[in-house]
Amino acid sequence: MFTSNPFAELSASIAPAVMQTYVVIMIVLVAAGTLFDIVHKGSAKYFFENWRRSKSKKGAQQVDGGELVSLAVKTGLVDVLASGEFCNARRRVAHLLTMYGFVLYVITTAVMVFAYPTPAVATPDIWPSLWWIGGLMVCIGGYWFWFFIRVDVVAEGNSPFRTTQADLFVLSLLVSVTLGLIWAYAQTRGSSWSHAWFVLYVIATTVLFGSVPWSKFAHMFFKPAAAFEKRVSYANGTRSNLPAAADKPEQFGKPAKHARHY
Repeated sequence: MFTSNPFAELSASIAPAVMQTYVVIMIVLVAAGTLFDIVHKGSAKYFFENWRRSKSKKGAQQVDGGELVSLAVKTGLVDVLASGEFCNARRRVAHLLTMYGFVLYVITTAVMVFAYPTPAVATPDIWPSLWWIGGLMVCIGGYWFWFFIRVDVVAEGNSPFRTTQADLFVLSLLVSVTLGLIWAYAQTRGSSWSHAWFVLYVIATTVLFGSVPWSKFAHMFFKPAAAFEKRVSYANGTRSNLPAAADKPEQFGKPAKHARHY
């Protein structure tokens, strides 16, 4: 099961060209949805205007090119790759499992669909194995977050089945990946339900990638830019009109020993 390419087996009933076209359409939907989100919400306009204001603000310190590169590297390593914005350890681990699992799942899906679309081209065992690992990571991280970490469930005592539009991304992701794993398992077992599971998998996946303008999918592209702008704001002394963090009392302009009173 863990070494079988489910998409190659599917080629017996669906032409590889159809599967490949579907993947391309999903990529186009994500790109178009993200651009629509940027234009509709004015995210890019806000980012660049805020950047311009911080650079021209009175008292702002000059940040040279070398420091900008250093800040960009820190943003990539800490804020993006390590999800440093999460202070809660459990939330960070759940997020990292989901994020890296999703990346692994998407990459291996593309590799198997485009490079090994039929049984005639043997699929190296590593790709289906990584596909399963990625999918399981998404499920572990996603369901852990959904049932045990969400603030409105843990702190406010709401039902874990209560949903809002903000939950569209994580829910559609979990449903899509879960159905994909169920379909792959059913197909390897020769279940008569495998086609039904596949139809549901396609529907959920289409919702996931087609609902970008209404979900938080595009946030994964905005957050690195926002994190970088925040680091630059701290470096040039503007902080985007925000007070210094409690763990950085020196940015209040007061000695650290006085920070306990704030």
